[in-house]
Amino acid sequence: MLALGIVYGDLGTSPLYTLQTIRQMMGRDFSAEAALGSLSLIIWALIITITIKYGLFVMRADNHGEGGILALMALTGARGSRRGRLLIMAGLFGAALIYGDGIITPAISVLSAVEGLNVATSVFKPYTMPIAVAILTALFAIQSRGTAIVGRAFGPIMLLWFITMGVLGVLGIARHVGVLAALNPSYGIKLLVDHGLVGFALLGGVFLALTGGEALYADMGHVGRTPIRLAWFSIVLPALVLNYAGQVGNFVDAPNHEGNPFFLMAPAWAVYPLVLLATLATIIASQAIITGSFSMTRQAMQLGWFPGVRIFQTSADQYGQIYAPFVNWTMMILTIALTIGFGSSDRLAGAYGTAVSTTMVLTTVLLFAVMHARWHWSIWRSIALAGALGIVDLAFFGANLLKILDGGWIPLAFGALVFTVMLIWHDGVARLHRRNAARSESIEEFITRLAEENIARISGTGVFLTRLGTGMPPMIVNYVRQTRSLHQTVIALTVSFEAMPRISAPDRVKCEQLGEGVWHMMVRFGFVEIPDLPSVIAQAKREGLPAWERPTYYVERYDPVNRPGSSLLSRWRTSLFGFMVRNSAHAVDRFQMPSNALVELGRRIEL
Repeated sequence: MLALGIVYGDLGTSPLYTLQTIRQMMGRDFSAEAALGSLSLIIWALIITITIKYGLFVMRADNHGEGGILALMALTGARGSRRGRLLIMAGLFGAALIYGDGIITPAISVLSAVEGLNVATSVFKPYTMPIAVAILTALFAIQSRGTAIVGRAFGPIMLLWFITMGVLGVLGIARHVGVLAALNPSYGIKLLVDHGLVGFALLGGVFLALTGGEALYADMGHVGRTPIRLAWFSIVLPALVLNYAGQVGNFVDAPNHEGNPFFLMAPAWAVYPLVLLATLATIIASQAIITGSFSMTRQAMQLGWFPGVRIFQTSADQYGQIYAPFVNWTMMILTIALTIGFGSSDRLAGAYGTAVSTTMVLTTVLLFAVMHARWHWSIWRSIALAGALGIVDLAFFGANLLKILDGGWIPLAFGALVFTVMLIWHDGVARLHRRNAARSESIEEFITRLAEENIARISGTGVFLTRLGTGMPPMIVNYVRQTRSLHQTVIALTVSFEAMPRISAPDRVKCEQLGEGVWHMMVRFGFVEIPDLPSVIAQAKREGLPAWERPTYYVERYDPVNRPGSSLLSRWRTSLFGFMVRNSAHAVDRFQMPSNALVELGRRIEL
């Protein structure tokens, strides 16, 4: 039940617009024969890409139970080699494209559901887009309240949705049982061969049936591999195949080139309830992609590839219930802009699919690396499977590129923008750390200087959030130089986010005494964990640290500026990095630090 609500919202609402888009692409050439060929392509696309690729192989590549393209990237073991950097770039760009998909999915899903009203009456036609905008606005507005209450209804509503789709499909098939012949892939192949370039372009419409398929892997950590597979084979796949077949059967029996083929299957009395159910289902699909974007942001932040943004836990019981205001409002503005700009699901379908198809190609590339490096498959076995899957992915990718001028550039451009931000942020942080390492003082020299210069040791505990390399961090050195004092107990606290989802409690904290009253504490978190430093430090007393009362936390706020004589490109990147640093979330927000015990030290640094 949980898998139906969380995983299959997007994939399960694709019948609302997939066949309609194909029919619009072919126009009056959409004959009964073309309908059967389209159905064949849809069915075999679901079998090859969703069932075989994701269900059997990609989901096998779990990172300690977690999934998603960033988890897959981490599994490749990519490091600093040229091949490793290419794999990291592939994973990051695939993650960035999910944001591009995230701004279109809610728009096209909700629009297609509301447009069902036009099947019953033309009265609502002028108001379809405003109604969709109102629903989307309300959806994004309630995110700050959390989704726990709505989330409990996700499973039952989606179960009702899939049952309804299956029943409608059976009714449509009963009108023309011959549509079941489309299970033979020759019908799809014939459509591609007979229509040449038009047939190839149709793959862009067929691909809409697969959008949301990547959620099987991305949500594996929340739901589990077995429930996802069980829901797919027992409920989702049969309902989808029946519904697509029913749409085609209904069309072959009574060809109608006007109206949404999904809603045309329903009796007249059932259209309004069906529109209501479809709207609820598309809200669930939209909620899933919004929540996924929040989770992706948190993972990217903690792996060091995204600026710090404020993230709130909206549920004390459900770890995945989080809220990222900046991500939420940015997505809302862009989603509503697309809804208004395109106005209908038919037009918006031209912009949909480019980001998802690109992500699927990159997933296959990373899967090949995992097959060979992690599963220890032979190179030829890895090439054979990844190559077969890659041919299908590249066919859909090429067909979706034909949509570029119809709006397909929008999610790609947005994904490229997010990808650029990731690279600049990671590079800026790396340069900042190198500068700090160059200005650090050896630990032995620092401890000796404390005694030789009679530095006053004041009562209390100072926790300095900093990175300890081969020497004492400039933050602590500068503090001593400026104040001529140091706390009786000093903790150089380093936070490390690992390339695994969670860290076990025994491996969380490591403490080392550097000198009299001077300690280094390493705290490790997984990339899906929410860091709570005060709680971890309190637990660390068991590791040998002395007890203390009301520690004072010190964090450094950098103001990156350009070094004299730097190139134009370097100046531009440093300026953008500086802007992100100045506007990123404070440590008090990211690490749950008490604001009444926090001291922020500012420092200008040349990069």
